[in-house]
Amino acid sequence: MRRAVGTVVGNQRTQDELSGGATDLVRARNQLLDGGDTRRPRLDAESLRQALVDLYDLWLTTKGGELGIARDSGLAVVAVGGLGRKEMLPYSDLDLVLLHDDVDPQRVAEVADRLWYPLWDAHIKLDHSVRTVPQALRVAADDLTAGLGLLEARHIVGDAELSNLLIGGVRREWRTGIRSRFTDLVQQAQARWNRNGEIAHRAEPDLKNGRGGLRDIQLLDALAIAQLTDAMPGLGPDVPGGGLKQARRRLLDVRTELHRVAGRSRDQLRAQDADEIGAALRIGDRFDLARTLSDAARTVNYSTDVGLRTAGNALPRRGLARLRRVPVRRPLDEGVVEHSGEVVLARDARPAKDPGLILRVAAASAQSGLPMSATTLNRLSEDAPELREPWPREALNDLLVLLGAGRGTIDAVEALDRTGLWGRLFPEWGAVRDLPPRDAVHTWTVDRHLMETVAYASALTTQVSRPDLLLLGALLHDIGKGRTEDHSMVGAELATQIGRRLGLWPSDVHTLSAVVRYHLLLPETATRRDLADPETVRMVVTALDGDSQVLDLLHALAEADSLATGPGVWGDWKSALIGELVRRCRLAMAGESQPKPDPIAEELITLATAGGVHVQLRPGDGRYNHVVTVIAPDTPGLLSEAAGVLALHSLRVLSASLGSAPIAGASAESVGAGGRSAIDTFVVTPKFGDPPDAGLLRQELIRALDGDLDVGAVLAKKEREAALRPSPYAQAEPRVIWTDTLTAGEVLLELRAEDRIGLLSRLADALSRAGADVRWAKVVTLGAAVVDAFCLHLGDTDSPQRRAELEAALLAVVPRPEPRKPEVAEPDPAG
Repeated sequence: MRRAVGTVVGNQRTQDELSGGATDLVRARNQLLDGGDTRRPRLDAESLRQALVDLYDLWLTTKGGELGIARDSGLAVVAVGGLGRKEMLPYSDLDLVLLHDDVDPQRVAEVADRLWYPLWDAHIKLDHSVRTVPQALRVAADDLTAGLGLLEARHIVGDAELSNLLIGGVRREWRTGIRSRFTDLVQQAQARWNRNGEIAHRAEPDLKNGRGGLRDIQLLDALAIAQLTDAMPGLGPDVPGGGLKQARRRLLDVRTELHRVAGRSRDQLRAQDADEIGAALRIGDRFDLARTLSDAARTVNYSTDVGLRTAGNALPRRGLARLRRVPVRRPLDEGVVEHSGEVVLARDARPAKDPGLILRVAAASAQSGLPMSATTLNRLSEDAPELREPWPREALNDLLVLLGAGRGTIDAVEALDRTGLWGRLFPEWGAVRDLPPRDAVHTWTVDRHLMETVAYASALTTQVSRPDLLLLGALLHDIGKGRTEDHSMVGAELATQIGRRLGLWPSDVHTLSAVVRYHLLLPETATRRDLADPETVRMVVTALDGDSQVLDLLHALAEADSLATGPGVWGDWKSALIGELVRRCRLAMAGESQPKPDPIAEELITLATAGGVHVQLRPGDGRYNHVVTVIAPDTPGLLSEAAGVLALHSLRVLSASLGSAPIAGASAESVGAGGRSAIDTFVVTPKFGDPPDAGLLRQELIRALDGDLDVGAVLAKKEREAALRPSPYAQAEPRVIWTDTLTAGEVLLELRAEDRIGLLSRLADALSRAGADVRWAKVVTLGAAVVDAFCLHLGDTDSPQRRAELEAALLAVVPRPEPRKPEVAEPDPAG
């Protein structure tokens, strides 16, 4: 590269002539920028930056020699900024410091004038200062921005010992003073992000100051100099885009070409320049360039978050903080704990033998709002094996928990994606990763839009009977984009492929595929067709094969998709049109089938008729699933006590089926009302380790029934200690649906809500206290959501008021969304 610079300079004037002024420096720079002939081919962006560094170093070294800035002169020229980092861009400012030590002030002033004026006369932007080393150190200590700049200082010419005193002193004081400056450093970065936005999701991003830009990389370098984190944190072997080093080069390349195209210094990429820059870098058109920048910026953004978090945890403690105990490792899930505000692996976790560990870690992070440790993610990237197909049921359940966590899902999936783990779970994601939208109405890249849709859908899960398929449909509805064919049809095929991999039932795979295939059907029909025309309704009903479940899923997805698209896409007008279309289609469709009690095995009926309390525990159909059957006298409160005992032993109820059988030869007085034994079957999964012994569960149940164990109080304490969520509020508003049955006096009560510790026990207790007679029940947990159906015998007491009382009793124990704060009008200054 020195040879390239020397050739350019030599073609104009001799090196001695160049040292007299800076005009030829500008001419040489312009020739480096132009290139384009056979003798001087156009330099690529990286070669151009290196050539510019060599050019400026050569001119300053030559000029310094002419001015007597030599080894023992007591003078030195130090470069900061782009030249200091050896990242000189075509029209970047030249940032120089003239250091002096015990030199006559008149001599210093003369040298400074002869050094600065040629640069000014040549119209080179110059940021300059003249200081002694102590003065420079004071400036670095008092001014955070100046201190960050001096961390990048590099000796150019003159007394190297003087430069080393400055460079070493600035770095030493930075390391010793970082504890008191860290908060200001973070606040300064956040203020910059607020001003300039995210590079990954802006049409005209600021490549230098935006979130995920070059300033953030310099921030990481500063933290590394403070010995608080690595400047280039490892992101795992499968990280998309090549990691932080490649991201830095891409951002620099784009900014270099931006300077070359604009003919001046510029940090913001203009839309009209994108095609030319993309072609110059051989990336493609403006959409390809936007995708490249999104990938680079999101990699930088994730690395910055990790760096700041790592640095904050590594800060030296003083005073009483030094005396605090080592942070407690609080269990979150099997093999997953919280430590120092991060989600990490438990000491006995074995990623190489536990493929589902990735999803459990991510689900715990999304629910708790705690970030996943970078070390944990790297270890999972290196050691965790592929999930076998079809996925185990518990892995699918953890995925649903992750997708149902609201806004926490976005950060958790972003961390998985930046470290290559999300692409390992969903290889199809690569086609939409960082894919820019083709129309202005979309705010986000396609992959981020999918996650935004999932977050909005999590607040609508109680509007449908299958919240799991709603979340999966939200995740996959645009998965077919990035290809030449119709993305809805391609997406439907991919959804079928993914649904089978996840282990869904064939009927559920069909439903998921239909949701993806027709996710635009309702909004397009409602806004473009006459809803009063019977043919409009007939067309929709025919397309959906008369499936009312798919209709309801599409209704919720249309809202989530619109909200995730951008401001103003969803409103009262669109909501009303789609709602009216759905109402008309539902009238034309057959109603959904009502829940029915599950059949009871003969051997359980035989055991129940014999009376007594029995608890059976056997393996389920998954690695971590188990089936618990409780047989006991059917007394009020039994279901609450049985479900509570399971919750006390960290057994999460995935599904439950409740029934009963008469006790042979026993009177009602001896065994409780009705003379029957309850037969309650629970499919459970342990939160940690193995399930307890069936004998222990039986003993605990008997204690609870006898009043020796206050299940409710112990559950409340257990929930307080767990505190998985940053707040007790749910994502979705709970919903109660009443349906009359063909049996007189019996009604079906269906509750759709989000799960919590011991929820089934609390619901059963609420019904018992309200005097409800539960004939049978079916309970299903789908990720973080529950769909519980209770068949209640109300008899002559059935009335709107009675139903309202029971509904209120249930809603009092389920998680609810955080109430919105009333908007307070701003006072009028004019009075």
